[in-house]
Amino acid sequence: MRDARDLHTALLLPGGQVLVAGGQGINGLPLASAELYDPASGTWSATGRMREGRMDHTAILLQDGRVLVAGGSNPPQLYASAELYTP
Repeated sequence: MRDARDLHTALLLPGGQVLVAGGQGINGLPLASAELYDPASGTWSATGRMREGRMDHTAILLQDGRVLVAGGSNPPQLYASAELYTP
């Protein structure tokens, strides 16, 4: 993993890769970064960032391949927002 993180989401994508998005970084701040894990090669790669850092959020794969990322927090705020993310 390129960025150590906690309180992130991990979502299996149709091609077999795993999207790991957001979370809390080692400095305690929420991350907007995302990474793809390829279990076939055992490698991590960076992918597009979310609009805002989130931790303790949820992510749902949509039928068109995009990911709905919703909720979470960026202390002291709790999010009632959502964004569509294309890995």
